[in-house]
Amino acid sequence: MRIRLIFSKLEPMRYTGHLDLFRTWERTLRRGRLPLAYSQGFNPRPRINLASALPLGFTSQGEVMDIWLEEDRPLDEIEAALEEALPPGLVVSKIEEIVPGEPSLQSQLTSAEYNITFLEAVPVLDVRLEEILAARSLPRERRGKPYDLRPLIEAVQHPADDNDGRCRLVVQLAAREGATGRPEELILTLGVNPTSTRITRTRLLFQE
Repeated sequence: MRIRLIFSKLEPMRYTGHLDLFRTWERTLRRGRLPLAYSQGFNPRPRINLASALPLGFTSQGEVMDIWLEEDRPLDEIEAALEEALPPGLVVSKIEEIVPGEPSLQSQLTSAEYNITFLEAVPVLDVRLEEILAARSLPRERRGKPYDLRPLIEAVQHPADDNDGRCRLVVQLAAREGATGRPEELILTLGVNPTSTRITRTRLLFQE
C-alpha cells in the first residue's frame, strides 16, 4: 500500500536536518505500529520518499511524502495512529492512497514556493527586486560550480508586512532535477544575510 502525506514541519523541528527528519518519520511509523515496508537486499531501507529535502533552519507548511506499507490499512486508522505517535513540530494535514505504479515524487516536482520574512529592515527592497527581475542573468556559485540564478526565479510577490510589521516576500523557485533555486541565494543577491530571515516553504508544485 502506497500512501501520501501532506505535513507541516513547524518551529520545534526547524533545526532538524533532512536525514534526521527521515529517521524521525521511521520512528513515528514504528510507534504507530504501522507495517512500514522495507527495500530488498543486504541493506534494507524503509520505503519512505520525501519529495524534496528541506534545508536546515527552514520550516514548512506543505511537505509531501510517500510511504509504502506491507499491508493495506484504512486511511482513518493510519491517521489516528500517526496522530498519537507524531512528535511536537510535525503535523499531518492530509492522507491519501496512491496508485502503486505512479512516478516518484521527485520526478514530478517542478517548483517550490517560499515565504521569506526579514527580521531587520531592508532599505530599498523594491528597487533591488526590480533590478533582479530585470537582469538577464544572475551569476552565482554553488559548491565551486557557477550557475545562473535568474531563470530559476519563477515569480516574486511583495505582500503587506506581517502582523509584527516585518517585511516579507513570497517567491516561487524552480525545483527540477539539476535546476533548483534556493531562497537563501536570492536573499544574498538582495544584499541581505540569510541568518536575519525566517524561511517557510509553503507549497511544492508538481506536474499535472
